[in-house]
Amino acid sequence: MNKIVSFLKEAYAELSKVVWPTREQTIRYSFLVIVVALVVGLILGGLDYGLTLLQNYILKNYGR
Repeated sequence: MNKIVSFLKEAYAELSKVVWPTREQTIRYSFLVIVVALVVGLILGGLDYGLTLLQNYILKNYGR
């Protein structure tokens, strides 16, 4: 039981040292993550679509 109390006290002490982001920073970083995820998704989706078209072209013209 003593170890649990000690752990909780140390965890609370560490959390009090954390510099939490402001509301504006949180909103800005969240928006940035969403935009980057959308851009990467569009790039990967376009690449997948293009490679699918290439594969179908190759199989249609050079497949057996």
